[in-house]
Amino acid sequence: MEPMEAASWNVAAINNNPFEYWISYDDDAYNGMMEDVQRFIEAPGDDDVPVSEVINDGMVGELMELMKAYGWTDLDAVEAKWNDEFRDRKIVSGFLKDKEIGNKRLASMLDRVTNTINLADGSQAYRPTPINCYQDTFSSFADWWAHWKTFMFKDKLRVRLKGKEVEVLPADLLLPIKRSKYPAITPEEEAMSLPLQTICAAAFDGILVHMLNKVAGQETWQDLRKQLSNALNRQKNVRTLQVLDETYGSADVIFLQEVAGAFITSLEQHPSLSQRYSVLAPVTSGKRDQLSVILIKKGVFDASTAKDVTDAVAAKFPSDVDVPVAEGDLAAFLVASGSGTDTRSFLLASFHGDTNGLATIPVVKAVTDYVKEDLESGIPLLFGLDANTYEEGKPGKTQDVLEFGKFFVEQGLTSTWGDVPRPTEYTTFNARTFLQPQLNKAVTKEEVRAKGDVNPKDFILFFKDQMEASTPTVKDNTGDRTFVEAVFPTLTFPSDHAVISAKVKLLDA
Repeated sequence: MEPMEAASWNVAAINNNPFEYWISYDDDAYNGMMEDVQRFIEAPGDDDVPVSEVINDGMVGELMELMKAYGWTDLDAVEAKWNDEFRDRKIVSGFLKDKEIGNKRLASMLDRVTNTINLADGSQAYRPTPINCYQDTFSSFADWWAHWKTFMFKDKLRVRLKGKEVEVLPADLLLPIKRSKYPAITPEEEAMSLPLQTICAAAFDGILVHMLNKVAGQETWQDLRKQLSNALNRQKNVRTLQVLDETYGSADVIFLQEVAGAFITSLEQHPSLSQRYSVLAPVTSGKRDQLSVILIKKGVFDASTAKDVTDAVAAKFPSDVDVPVAEGDLAAFLVASGSGTDTRSFLLASFHGDTNGLATIPVVKAVTDYVKEDLESGIPLLFGLDANTYEEGKPGKTQDVLEFGKFFVEQGLTSTWGDVPRPTEYTTFNARTFLQPQLNKAVTKEEVRAKGDVNPKDFILFFKDQMEASTPTVKDNTGDRTFVEAVFPTLTFPSDHAVISAKVKLLDA
């Protein structure tokens, strides 16, 4: 076979918050508001009022009644926990900036699945919050609360789950918070995690609305949200498809991570991409709209031979350790090349690691064990992944990139970067603002470079005795195969991860 071009890209499907990252935007209203929000969070002074002054007892009572009518139980314990631990906290120092709320995902888990919901007709529904592309406006704080309650518990949405169109409430989509993945949460909190995250997320959204109304005025911040969401978010899929089509349309295999179901539909309906590529996606419940998928070029690979072996690979995870892999994070397929008489099977895999990168080594070990134990000798592996590795990892907390490199070499693997990845070969350069649900990850505008996510995270792996990289790895944060040392995403590049690409060839070809 001729050398194959492989690319890997985390397209970041769940980022639909136009305020999430610090960006370069020459607009006085935007820059003034973001600086005022930063000051509000850093030094709120007398504005650091109790949570109960924003989400008052009447609102909590209304929410409890809605959750009871929905069918959740043990709500007395939830309300008691709210009153004992959250009600009297200060909105900034005790709630927004509390690291445990972030570590436990008490506000961010609900946001993950309800921030932007892809509907069966291809459109989207947005939770009433400042941190998404919500297009309606709130005339007052009370108007926001009325919209929020109706969205979560009253108005059904038509979505596609497990290949079927069904009607659901946003509350139906909520996921429990598991201690196996988020060890900060207590057993008691895990048991009540659905209603607990609902009340915490309501408080979080309410505090953001309260804060923005105060620092910018309700008209200004809502106008800015529309401006940015149109540029950064609502055109995100269009720009992502354009990059894939016009810049990477020559690639033979493209590994994608954090892909939304609606984006897969867009890929399959795109005039030129659908002619060139078949999409391999694992079967999931559809509740978590964040998938790893693989695009294979027609003529190079034969999609009719594709076999989903994701579950067989996952069966290799260690039984004595909880591996923090969520549904859809891993995709693995056996597929035959389709180049005339010169055909052979390949194992193709795409993976999105957890934030700390702690699942990456167990998953790579499971993939290599599957190849060595379950496949015929000589079947090549090509594996694109967002490993979520760090320039300087912390033992037991974040995965160090050099330790990861040492591990994959021990498995007989190498990468398009070589055997020893360079810790400064960054594929992310971003920093979160204070307008997003994981405040523990927020950094000030002045500390974007020092404290942002500037790390070497993305890889293409293969067995060293099977393949080699025939070209240097190219990383791209512009959409035209170049990399600029500046924060991204930008108004023209739609992801917080660079695309990486290289040509690889079989050693026995």
